[in-house]
Amino acid sequence: MEKILEVRWHGRGGQGAWTASELLARAAIYEGKHIQSFPEFGPERMGAPVAAFTRISDETINIHCAVYNPDVVAVLDPTLLKTVPVTKGLNKEGVIIVNSKENPADMRKILNTDKGKILTVPATEIAMRILGRPITNTAMLGGVARVTEIVKLESLEKVVGERFGQNIAEKNVAVIKEAYEEVKYE
Repeated sequence: MEKILEVRWHGRGGQGAWTASELLARAAIYEGKHIQSFPEFGPERMGAPVAAFTRISDETINIHCAVYNPDVVAVLDPTLLKTVPVTKGLNKEGVIIVNSKENPADMRKILNTDKGKILTVPATEIAMRILGRPITNTAMLGGVARVTEIVKLESLEKVVGERFGQNIAEKNVAVIKEAYEEVKYE
């Protein structure tokens, strides 16, 4: 990797945007990469918009601030598209991956942008089917892993296994794998 990969996660309090960021970063550590992962909270309440940031590089990371020009934007909650400027600062060649069953071309119209590539993954549907709850962070993590190829699925399985109890870990790994396969490309 010649540069730092920067990911900005958008979600709502309680949806696990920071957890997804942290799991991605820990998986990268297993692969010998340098990382940063941190959240940005507004009013700390369940359901409030939150952002989290992940940086991954083969070299030491010397920048210490929010991600202003992301390579990847992951949107865990599609209702944020109406209230949060999720495309702000996105690199021209960047990727936006949205939790949606819409096709990416329709999502581009909703986002009203010509920036980057747009992808969708039905994260809520996958989470409801496997977890029985609309917690979309691990589904979106699977989508980000697929589009960036920054970490291997095996590394994600390892960190999820360490983070959660066996039953929850197995379900979340299933969510990650299904989302990885279900990403729709523009």
